[in-house]
Amino acid sequence: MFETNQFSLPLLQASQAQKHITVNEALCRLDAVAQLRVQQVGVTVPPISGIDGQAYVVGDLATGDWTGQDGNIALWFNGGWEFISPLLGWRAFDVSAVAERYYNGQDWVLGAVVCSGSGAATVSRIVEFDHVLGAEAVSVTATAIPSHSSVLGVTARVVVPIAGTGVSTWGLGVNGDPTRYGNGLGMALNSYALGLGATPTTYWSETALEISADAGSFTGGTIRLAVHLQELSPPIGV
Repeated sequence: MFETNQFSLPLLQASQAQKHITVNEALCRLDAVAQLRVQQVGVTVPPISGIDGQAYVVGDLATGDWTGQDGNIALWFNGGWEFISPLLGWRAFDVSAVAERYYNGQDWVLGAVVCSGSGAATVSRIVEFDHVLGAEAVSVTATAIPSHSSVLGVTARVVVPIAGTGVSTWGLGVNGDPTRYGNGLGMALNSYALGLGATPTTYWSETALEISADAGSFTGGTIRLAVHLQELSPPIGV
């Protein structure tokens, strides 16, 4: 046996010279995978120069130094790339997505809370975006609640104070239910909403949020919105 089973750490051999090289390589790998953080998932072209300790998940049909390493973790240290094959059940924090991923044996599933043996997953994630209010009484967001998602609630934070003619508060909801996620909300900087639904609401098509003035019309302001939702992912294809 020349390396460990879980993290492929190189092992010292009897009468081995320059043992420090093997030990240092093992420590570098352990430092990377014990609390795994990847810069990005699905990258096919390696960076021109890496930064020690940074890791990526190699995408399909990768090129250059990553040729033939599809699906593996590429780790840069000591001036070159080392590759680690992930195992079922590993988790990694995706820096680019600012979220955790779960390895189901084939793909790194973003936001998976739990996965079945065949790769079906319950995914929990947050869709967050900033919405700028225009000169209108009801402002409809461009970013929508995803289709086939179950929304636990929507939270919000005023990041630029809300202004308006005749407006004193605002409501947060969707078409047909303008205050589903909040009513009588504040206009000042850092005012916020904790819009828990009475029960999770399933949306079968993309649905925009609506910001409604209690009276009059908005003239400006920016609200940071966060849709807290769950989605289902089917088993891996056979």
